Amino acid sequence: MNPDPAPFRFFGTERSYFSGKARAAFRAKRAFFEEILPDRNAIREIRRRTGGLFFLPTVVTPEGDTWQDTSDIIDALEARRPEPALLPATPVQRVVAYLLELYADEFMILPAMLHRWGTPEGERDARDSFAASTGDPAGSDKFADTMSGSLPMLGVGEITRDAILAHLDDLLPRMESVLADQGFLLGEQASLADCAMLGPFYGHLYLDLVPGTMLRRRYPRISYWIERMNHPNVAAFAGFREGDGLHPALRGVLELVGRDAGPVILDTVRDFERWAEQQPDGEHAPPRAVGGHESHLRGVAFQRYTSSYTLWMLQRPLDAYAALSGSERAAVDSALAGTGCEDLLAYRPRHRLRKRDFRLVCNRL
Repeated sequence: MNPDPAPFRFFGTERSYFSGKARAAFRAKRAFFEEILPDRNAIREIRRRTGGLFFLPTVVTPEGDTWQDTSDIIDALEARRPEPALLPATPVQRVVAYLLELYADEFMILPAMLHRWGTPEGERDARDSFAASTGDPAGSDKFADTMSGSLPMLGVGEITRDAILAHLDDLLPRMESVLADQGFLLGEQASLADCAMLGPFYGHLYLDLVPGTMLRRRYPRISYWIERMNHPNVAAFAGFREGDGLHPALRGVLELVGRDAGPVILDTVRDFERWAEQQPDGEHAPPRAVGGHESHLRGVAFQRYTSSYTLWMLQRPLDAYAALSGSERAAVDSALAGTGCEDLLAYRPRHRLRKRDFRLVCNRL
């Protein structure tokens, strides 16, 4: 009898935002993997494989290749295991999946971090959890200090607290309505959109003390979706919504994306491109933060850092949209008209980011 094939090695933690996103993809694909807490030996291995970068999750394939960055991980997994598909084949649902990934990765970090670090009981719970996952309370507290200290960089603070919480308060009932009628965001099958949204919803909002209690008490359908994403019955997947359609309440979610997240994302990208214009001609490797800029959320002006990575993430829905035929783009335009998401799809970058040896590199277009 042949032994089991070697598993993927998945380096991640339970309370990690992006581990939740990638882990869900492996489970939806029924991929054989073992999850490994990153102890000192694992951290050394990850740094050796990535030229010094330590980010979670990191995946080592059975053949010994290294995958890092959740979007790259999911793309590689989708190419390797096409079924069940995480990316819909139809234009509207495909573009929406990428838009929700952009939203989850680049904007939902605000309510996730606010809830984790914005109350004394939430912060204490997070610090205890970090210590439990490392066995090193002193080291965990140092890491927690870094995380809590990053809030001003993100634009999370007293000035934005009410606007961020109001956004989440508007999002949750709309998601609850979607999930009351169908198992997943785009139908009866997990998608890239579900995996991306699970990042903030599981590792932070569901597992963290304060928002987790609220979700389980007030939003049972979202809570059930979180549980199903972590323990999927893949054999029962029944495809995406027919006719390339979207649940009516999902349009309400997209209106929130366009109203609140879109301007913050575009402010970040525009400031990054201003920075990139000042760099010498030719390819260059931008740092992850290239200064700061002003943005607005629900009428509140605030300062935040300028992330080079936001353009990389915006390129994904832009590329998906650009690859469509004229009639397919018209269908997407019709589906998104009035949501504000059309502003994201109308953006025309002046620079292109790609990856080289796990790092971003930038070129003018």
